Amino acid sequence: MKSIVVFCGSSEGKDPLILDKAYSLGREMAERSIQLVYGAARIGVMGKLAQGTLDHSGNVVGIIPDFLKLKEVFHPGLTELIVTENMHERKLKMHEMSEGVIMLPGGYGTLEEFFEMITWAQLGLHHKPIGILNVNGFYNSLMEMLKIMVDQGFVNQENYDMILLYHSINGLLDKMMRYRPKHVPKWINKDQL
Repeated sequence: MKSIVVFCGSSEGKDPLILDKAYSLGREMAERSIQLVYGAARIGVMGKLAQGTLDHSGNVVGIIPDFLKLKEVFHPGLTELIVTENMHERKLKMHEMSEGVIMLPGGYGTLEEFFEMITWAQLGLHHKPIGILNVNGFYNSLMEMLKIMVDQGFVNQENYDMILLYHSINGLLDKMMRYRPKHVPKWINKDQL
């Protein structure tokens, strides 16, 4: 795996461990020669993630829509900055440039980006590994809600199982490297995977 898109907050949040883990994830990606693709901000969790990669000589591609360039205060030291016209184009570009997906703590935007990617996987539009780095149990309640959706028949167990949930950076990255999709919609030719 040569490139991973990471979705995370442009705010710092209240738990300093989240910022530490973001920086460490960036560092580990650089050490494994995995290019970081992310939302281009130099602030918040996003900024720590990018800095962790850049400080360890890794490649970082930031993708940001034009209207957010000032609001999210884009990082000036990126390997590459791509400016899109809108949010939809941004997500599509992130998808095109990545071979895997990770979600760190964040807010509405982070969840929206993550759930679009998991929905596309559910529909068979891609077969990338999709992981959550669950820092300090940040996403425990979300996973409980998703389990209720499974129990109530709104999400299939096999689609729930597509999410790779880890507390450890190395554990998550190792699992993503070995990932093979189990769920493939009937209209997808498995030989093409």
